Amino acid sequence: MTTDMTAFAQRVFDAQPFSTFLGAELTAVGPGSAEIRVRNRPELQQQHGFVHGGVLSYLADNSLTFAGGLALGGDALTAEYKINYARPAVGEVVVARASATVTTRRQAVCQSSLYVVRDGVERLVAVAQGTIVAAGAPVGD
Repeated sequence: MTTDMTAFAQRVFDAQPFSTFLGAELTAVGPGSAEIRVRNRPELQQQHGFVHGGVLSYLADNSLTFAGGLALGGDALTAEYKINYARPAVGEVVVARASATVTTRRQAVCQSSLYVVRDGVERLVAVAQGTIVAAGAPVGD
């Protein structure tokens, strides 16, 4: 991983007001990979005390897009993604780790695994897959 890639990714992340609002942190990047964390707090929970599915969805989407963008070598957009919630997210921190599994000139198919950290132990809570396109690449008709 180059310092340029890390600096680029951090600049893009820092330019996202929603990420700042959630208190998200870009904690690792590599060629075709990314890790994003959000510390759990009451404002991010739903009525049962679980981290809200929308927060998990944000983590999946953003980690997929960073992994895909880094695999494609620049700025990127999500064309589509799907998420499966496996169990309620209860813990101190939610971590999304994504990687590109297939990359072409214009798109990357990526996967993200979301974990909750509770008492120092990680537990898988959701998985996602998505297609990421280079910014400026045609997304549809």
